Amino acid sequence: MNETPDTALTPQQTKTPGERNILVFAHTGRPEARNAARATCTQLHRAGLVPVMNRADLEALTEKWENPVPVAVAHESVALKDIELGMVLGGDGSILRAAEMIRHTQIPLIGVNLGHVGFLAEAEEFDLTETVERVVSGDYTVEERMAIDVKVWDGNQKILETWALNEASVEKGNREKMIEVVIEVDRRPLSSFGCDGVVLATPTGSTAYAFSGGGPVVWPSVEAMLMVPLSAHALFARPLVTAPTSMMAVELISTNGAEGVLWCDGRRTRDLPPGARVEVARSSKPVRLARMHPAPFSERLVKKFELPIAGWRGPHTPGPATSTLPVIRND
Repeated sequence: MNETPDTALTPQQTKTPGERNILVFAHTGRPEARNAARATCTQLHRAGLVPVMNRADLEALTEKWENPVPVAVAHESVALKDIELGMVLGGDGSILRAAEMIRHTQIPLIGVNLGHVGFLAEAEEFDLTETVERVVSGDYTVEERMAIDVKVWDGNQKILETWALNEASVEKGNREKMIEVVIEVDRRPLSSFGCDGVVLATPTGSTAYAFSGGGPVVWPSVEAMLMVPLSAHALFARPLVTAPTSMMAVELISTNGAEGVLWCDGRRTRDLPPGARVEVARSSKPVRLARMHPAPFSERLVKKFELPIAGWRGPHTPGPATSTLPVIRND
């Protein structure tokens, strides 16, 4: 007998020993994401796991759900500390949103890309059923991605303390007037110039905003940070790669009175008055991402950016297969 839509909203009242709770995030404003979330919750429930969602997402999901299954409500019937894994159905923006929601937990996230490039995602929409099966069987590993701590100072007063997985960007507050900045690494000034902004990024963020600004692609396993000026009016305004122990800073010079704005992962924002100082350092708390496909990052680059590889012949000395890409050999 099918449950009614109200049943899908009924929180699970107790947690039995050995119960596995899977938190499902979805971009519920998109029909394909709602359908994917319904399918995921159904498959998890039938496999004996407990699908969990936050109440707002669950309420959006129950509309037109023909055969709903019981779904627990995060914070109400299931505490975040009892969540094994978070499944994110959407693009990179959805994964960043989920990472923000579980920042103070140890929950790993696995993304199923329903967006465009989806660099942070582990699987594509057509892999959804297999991805859930591997979650059910526990067939995944967890890797840690560097995050950054961000502090904003106005004079001697700290006015903001936050974090980012991809980047913190200091940008001009209005399009008519560029900002004048001094960039700093390891508490020493490097250069001052006018620009549209400066991106302070992690290796994970090197394929996001920093990439669009002309920064280098950095392998996620590399421990480093990036500073990428945007449209700088200067002879020396090249992208910089710093040590993971460095502290990077951007100070807004107040000479032209231009205000700035800080964006962290494109989600959290704060206006910056003239003279404000933004400091970025490696966070002691990384973001945990679940992985199912141990392919090298170079393969992910090729797939996500659809890079041409025609003519590649591969190494002369055969080694263990690390890629699903074809190897063309000159025998």
